[in-house]
Amino acid sequence: MSIPTELKYTKEHEWIRVEGNIGVIGITEYAQGELGDVVFVDITKSVGDSLDLNENFGTIEAVKTVSELYAPCSGKIVEINSELGDSPEFINQDPYKKGWMIKVEIANASELDQLLDAAAYGELTGA
Repeated sequence: MSIPTELKYTKEHEWIRVEGNIGVIGITEYAQGELGDVVFVDITKSVGDSLDLNENFGTIEAVKTVSELYAPCSGKIVEINSELGDSPEFINQDPYKKGWMIKVEIANASELDQLLDAAAYGELTGA
């Protein structure tokens, strides 16, 4: 299982890649493996909406179950991965690149200090 060291992780299996003041958010390889084949992603927020830390921003539906998506930091949504509408399988195939879900303008960078690094996330998942 891949756990990229440049990312930060939540205990709920979201990841965030920080690019300047923008956070790119998705779910981990571990999470997509537990979910099974992803069939639908429902981002319930819109570009321009603000998110609070740990706020629900949508759901991901797989063959096995439906799972909630939570913001690993507060911020304003600046982009939504529109390709997931037609190709939700990108989350299974490439969760850290093509399978990203939203991009946010980070409101409070200190919130990122509460997230797990790759080693801690590996311990959490037993990887």
